[in-house]
Parts: sequence; C-alpha cells; structure tokens
Amino acid sequence: MSDDATAARAAAADAAADANADETGDVDARTGGPALEVEDLRKSFAGLVAVDGATFSVEQGSLTGLIGPNGAGKSTTFNCITGVHDVDGGTVRFFGEDVTGLRTNRVAERGLVRTFQIARELEEMTVLENLMLAPGDQRGETLAQAVLPGFRDAVRDRERALREEVWETLELFEIDHLADEQAGNLSGGQRKLLELSRALLTDPDMLLLDEPFAGVNPTLEEKLLDRIHALQRERGLTFLLVEHDMDLIMNHCEHVIVMHQGQVLAEGPPEAVRDDEQVIDAYLGEEI
Repeated sequence: MSDDATAARAAAADAAADANADETGDVDARTGGPALEVEDLRKSFAGLVAVDGATFSVEQGSLTGLIGPNGAGKSTTFNCITGVHDVDGGTVRFFGEDVTGLRTNRVAERGLVRTFQIARELEEMTVLENLMLAPGDQRGETLAQAVLPGFRDAVRDRERALREEVWETLELFEIDHLADEQAGNLSGGQRKLLELSRALLTDPDMLLLDEPFAGVNPTLEEKLLDRIHALQRERGLTFLLVEHDMDLIMNHCEHVIVMHQGQVLAEGPPEAVRDDEQVIDAYLGEEI
C-alpha cells in the first residue's frame, strides 16, 4: 500500500470514527463480541514478509497469550495493530470499529494501548512526572486555559485530580517510593512497572503487552501478574500478551495464539496448544 493510500485510509478512518462519536455521543461505549479482531493482516519490509495473513480475535476481558519462535512476527503484529507500522493489507477492528491505518495516538484514544519490549520512559524526568504526562484531558496543555484567569482554577483542579490518580497508581504498583527518582536511574524491572503504570493511566480498554516480564526478577514478575489479574477481574480490562516463558503463558492465559513465519499456526486453550504437533515442530521439538 502506498504512503498516499495509507494516509488517505487513515484520514478517512479518523473522519468516520469522529462522525460516529458525534452521532453516538460516546465512542468508548462497549458492547458484546470480541475486543479485537485481526483479519488477513499483512506486512513486509523491503520484500521480507513479516506478517503473512494473520487472522485472530481476542475476547473481551480475557488474558490471551501470543507466542511463537523468534522472528514469528509477534511484535510486528503489535506494531501494525497499534499504528506504529502502516499495513500492506488486512483489517484491524477494535470493538467492531475499523481502526486499520489510524495513527498511534488515535488508536490509543480509542482505548487500545500497548507497551514495548524495551521500556520507553523519559529518562531525565522523575517517575512522577512521567506518569503525570500519561492521562488525557490535560487542560493545562492549552495556552489559553493555562494563563487566562477564568480557566486557571479548572486547570489547578484537574492537576490535583491527576496527581491523586497518579499516586494511587504508584501505590498499586508499589513504586511510590520511587516517585522523585529520575526514570533513567531505574532498574529494568522498575522500568517495566513504570511503563505498565503509564499505560494504565491512559484509561485503556485493552492492553497489548510486549514481553513485559523480560529482565524482571521472579518476585517482581509475580507482582506484575497479580496486578494484571486484578485489573482483568476488577476493571474488566482485556490483555494480549507476548511472552517467551511458556510456563507463564500456559499457567496464566485462558487462550493462546501461536504465530510462525508471520501466520497464525494454532490457537485455543493452553492445554490444546501445548499438545499441538505443529506447535511442537515450530519450536524445533522443544517441550513446551
């Protein structure tokens, strides 16, 4: 797909989504059906096929695992779903809305948020400052509201509310003691907690987690998993998780999708995927 065609599709999708929001008054209203539907997704780089017709869906409120050998196309699939990469073909629907080709900020505004393999924090800002930037409705970002007397009280009220929300999130992930620490000084595991906290503050309906436990010690990993299950149970959040630890996937996910060479090789409950001969062959006979 050409850059012009991709831009045109993104603009059209943005316009249609905005029109729908105007008509319904609430673009975030969620009904029954899958949270995420990916159909015949395709992406190549300089002739190298990274995603080759991947098709799958993720049910609302589920914790779904996305696994596969290195180079299977998992992270590229995440990037295509969330607008980091333009797609060459296929469709991505989020709660029934076509979000294919939308810019990353537009996808996130609709409640579909992802994290990255390598945490991306603002290193010279404190943990608290990193998190204060995450929520929407930042009234102080508008010059008029920030400086005009008639708006300053509302800006201050919103700032206080945001700070309270951020502190609650810091306490939830047990990193409140790091609030004044520069993000660049954090350990790998602490950065993972910061990124997950920041993603949660965007008020998502679904989180795509790309290897959130890489470099995390077992104790912290258990804490992260506890937080994920609590968010799934208490807030009804949907999770799609890329992870190489098969024990973790098999013990914590209700549904597992296996990718191989850019395609969906198998999917189903963990016990069915574990015994699938094609899956075993894809992992070079490794016991999973």
